[in-house]
Amino acid sequence: MEAIRRELELTRDGAGTLASPGGSVEPVPFNDLAIQWGEIADKVRAEFEQVFERSAFSHGPYVERFEREIADYLGVPHAIAVNTGTSALHLAVLAAGVGPGDEVLVPAHTFIATLWGPLYAGATPVLCDVEDATGNIDVADAARRISPRTRAIIPVHLYGQPADMDAIGALAQRHDLVVIEDTAQAVGARWRGQAAGSIGRFGCFSFYPGKNLGAAGEGGLVTALADADAARLRSLRNHGQSERYIHAEVGYNYRMDGLQAVVLRHKLRHLNRWTERRREIAERYRRGLSGLPLVVPAVCHADHVWHLFVVRTAQRDALREWLTAAAIETGLHYPVPNHRQPCLQHLGFGRQSFPASEAWAQQGLSLPLFYGMTDAQADRVVAAVREFFTRR
Repeated sequence: MEAIRRELELTRDGAGTLASPGGSVEPVPFNDLAIQWGEIADKVRAEFEQVFERSAFSHGPYVERFEREIADYLGVPHAIAVNTGTSALHLAVLAAGVGPGDEVLVPAHTFIATLWGPLYAGATPVLCDVEDATGNIDVADAARRISPRTRAIIPVHLYGQPADMDAIGALAQRHDLVVIEDTAQAVGARWRGQAAGSIGRFGCFSFYPGKNLGAAGEGGLVTALADADAARLRSLRNHGQSERYIHAEVGYNYRMDGLQAVVLRHKLRHLNRWTERRREIAERYRRGLSGLPLVVPAVCHADHVWHLFVVRTAQRDALREWLTAAAIETGLHYPVPNHRQPCLQHLGFGRQSFPASEAWAQQGLSLPLFYGMTDAQADRVVAAVREFFTRR
């Protein structure tokens, strides 16, 4: 690391990444949520006052308004707000009728929360390898792992790019599987004109602050196409109540709070514009990083909302150190694949082969990309990456 720092202590010109020796540069953050806040702060503060005046803290009218507005945005009949994206996955699996003894197909390369849904329900997640080009579930590999106990498939629209929903839908139809979309990273993305999260029987969203549509804390959502599914989801998130103090089944305290709904409603109004800026930055990266010995992400499945911009190189760790020394923050998503997670070893995944997932885990590096990022910041990142590969 110190050797890399010494190499970087050189004078740069133009779009260079560093000042003269002993000088300093403005860091490029991985994300800067204060920019979004600045665009909505005044209106949100005023509405926060109303939440407190009405004591509408847990669920309530502000959550219901958000549910209506995002249902319209996604083009679905039902949107059920919950407290986290993890809770959304759990409830969707339960509402799908999945339980002990059942199996659910999930990609090996994803955040572990995708697996929590089946595990919380007592089912067994069956890991599948992913596409080399996108990191999304490899449908051909998933097909090979179907057994008589397979009940559902959870495609993840990873990094903001939809999975191949045509192939997934065909596979599900052949084997009578429930499709539960994990849309935690892809709000606003579309597949053949339909919103991601509106195609399967259920769609699950996360509003963790760093997401493209992020709350001021935790938040999540489940979409449902059928009235009966939506009714059960609403009951499950509220202690399993069929009516006040009548609990039809074991339920959960998974309600969204009113303050989060206020933030999300105001951010939703800006989401399309914010997404277009993310696309502009991603295209700037793609042009600037072309021709280098690293894999630059491509739009393979019709649309991309660029939650993350993940490049791949066998020199991932050295490149990350180089960028850190240049005051550029990066991220790792996800360096330990799920088949090697300690808490899952009892499932025997480690004895199976997931070569594409291993490659993504070992080589993937997430570059800064956020609404409010300037062209100059993106160009600094490009210049630093290019210098890493051309400095010798």
